[in-house]
Amino acid sequence: MVQKVSLGRLKLGDFRNYAELSLAFDPRHVVLTGDNGSGKTNLLEAVSFLSPGRGLRRAPYDDVARVGAPGGFSIFADVEGMDGEVAIGTGTESGEDSATRKLRLNGTPARTIEELTDHLRVLWLTPAMDGLFTGPSADRRRFLDRLVLSLDPAHGRRASDFERAMRSRNRLLSEGRFDPSWLTGLESQMASLGIAMALARQEMLGLLTRLVAEGGDGTPFPMAALTLSGFLDGQFDRPAVDLEETYELMLQDSRHRDAAAGRTLDGPHRADLLVRHAAKDIEAERCSTGEQKALLIGLILAHARLVANMTGHAPVLLLDEIAAHLDPGRRAALFDLVDALGGQAFMTGTDAGLFSALGERAQYFTVSGGTVSR
Repeated sequence: MVQKVSLGRLKLGDFRNYAELSLAFDPRHVVLTGDNGSGKTNLLEAVSFLSPGRGLRRAPYDDVARVGAPGGFSIFADVEGMDGEVAIGTGTESGEDSATRKLRLNGTPARTIEELTDHLRVLWLTPAMDGLFTGPSADRRRFLDRLVLSLDPAHGRRASDFERAMRSRNRLLSEGRFDPSWLTGLESQMASLGIAMALARQEMLGLLTRLVAEGGDGTPFPMAALTLSGFLDGQFDRPAVDLEETYELMLQDSRHRDAAAGRTLDGPHRADLLVRHAAKDIEAERCSTGEQKALLIGLILAHARLVANMTGHAPVLLLDEIAAHLDPGRRAALFDLVDALGGQAFMTGTDAGLFSALGERAQYFTVSGGTVSR
């Protein structure tokens, strides 16, 4: 059976509009209601920092610290996690590199931020993601990489190492330094990392596609057909070593072209996630706004089920303004599906009445101007 992961306490210091805050939770879902701008999403963002990365807003750490605060920000959480109870502390400190944040687990400094994934997985859906299907391909790649990262914590490190090697290659080419030894070494590294990234994405799509198909019937959220395009299309049935050799030769042959363009034109950084409405067989970007929202919700729920199945522990879900544009029937169905995942979900809205179908399955808090009350 899928095991539950839940937050028992959340403490914030100089985080966004919260100078100091301490909240206690039971394992039920958490509903946060209040006016726009009161700080509901800030609380979800704080929970999102219990996973690797820069949180659900992807904001610079300097922007996360409360305006006028003398130092950085701090987040502490007591979690009933995948490896038992754990006390998590993370944040930035005054006078230190603002581009990094520290992590302590049970009071002991962690070696890497990725150690958070040993204790919980955090997934989210925010209004900023509503334009995913119509926005730039970079947004869809980032979305897909976040899905991969929830099951393969090493994926983030591979992606950052690939970007670093690619920037070095671009710099050499832009300076006209076509030193074969330097370029061959960088291109070999890019090929190894890039193919590993692409294969991880393909594996995620395969797993997710099967799960979407299994869970698509009988829900108000349509099935999505997912494919990747833009990098070695149709070739991923070949061994990884052959793919690496192919990509490395592509990079060698395109040195002068990439130098003229000022960037690397082929690679996993150019791939695009293509989403179709399976039942209607049309591209997601051509669907109505409501259909796009339903497709996105269905994808997030399917991914949450996949994480639960693969890890044996349900993820913590962050659903910002999730009920605002759903009719009562779809809201009730959504809450039933979220509850069936077996985990703890944090949900926000402006009206507590929107969450009436949750009943006693949730605990309710009112957010107002930097204060939170039951």
